[in-house]
Amino acid sequence: QVQFVESGGGLVQPGGSLRLSCAASVTMFRIYAMGWYRQAPGKQRDLVASITSDGSTNYEDSVKGRFTISRDNAKKMVFLQMNSLKPEDTAVYYCNKVPPFTLARSWGQGTQVTVSS
Repeated sequence: QVQFVESGGGLVQPGGSLRLSCAASVTMFRIYAMGWYRQAPGKQRDLVASITSDGSTNYEDSVKGRFTISRDNAKKMVFLQMNSLKPEDTAVYYCNKVPPFTLARSWGQGTQVTVSS
């Protein structure tokens, strides 16, 4: 069974902050690299932040210095702290392992982030 439940999105003004959470129902969660992906309207889903099993992180250039990914292996949770948000960060945000599970149903509902004044 693979399931991800994302939460924490919302409407925020430019320059604001949000913290996203992802609860994972995944066997052997601790061994997987995990990531946050986002999909804006009319665009493909892209990886924006990832964290390995030992805590090494990587970020897409547009979010470097603004987003921070973290994980809690004991609770099977992944987090994304987003600061200095910009309108171009508006998207539905999803979590999954990196690379993602091949099953289409492995994707959760995502959480909508809207950055607008």
